[in-house]
Amino acid sequence: MPVLVDGHNLIGRLPDVSLEDPDDEARLVARLQAYAGRTGKRITVVFDRGMPGGPSRNLSRGRVEVIFAPTGRNADRVLRERIRNSRDPQGLTVVSSDREVMTAAERRGARVMPAGAFAGQLEPRGVSPRGVKEKADLSPDQVERWLDLFQSGGERE
Repeated sequence: MPVLVDGHNLIGRLPDVSLEDPDDEARLVARLQAYAGRTGKRITVVFDRGMPGGPSRNLSRGRVEVIFAPTGRNADRVLRERIRNSRDPQGLTVVSSDREVMTAAERRGARVMPAGAFAGQLEPRGVSPRGVKEKADLSPDQVERWLDLFQSGGERE
């Protein structure tokens, strides 16, 4: 069952990621990639304000496709269009707390999950993001190195 995610809406529901962080999208995508790896689900996440808009080759990997809304459109509009154009809306899970997006999904028979509820599913059971960091006992520099590795898809010099 594919999952369609309202990216910035979900970021706003995560306790350890801020919309003010310039790397907020990359941090969410790393979480979604881990979730997709655990569950085998295909995920499309849509964000606002992409230049020039469309799929992001830098962030899309594996089972996670990242799309930025093009100029003149926002993520909610892109989400509604994708819901409307879905060939199998009953097989789609839409993650958003935006009323218009949720209504569009319900009208097509898609499963709707509020962003806050989905945020709770991003971490493996019994593990909080803060707990992982504390258990691993990583320095802030080590955490940034790991994030760089995961975001770039490989080793760096």
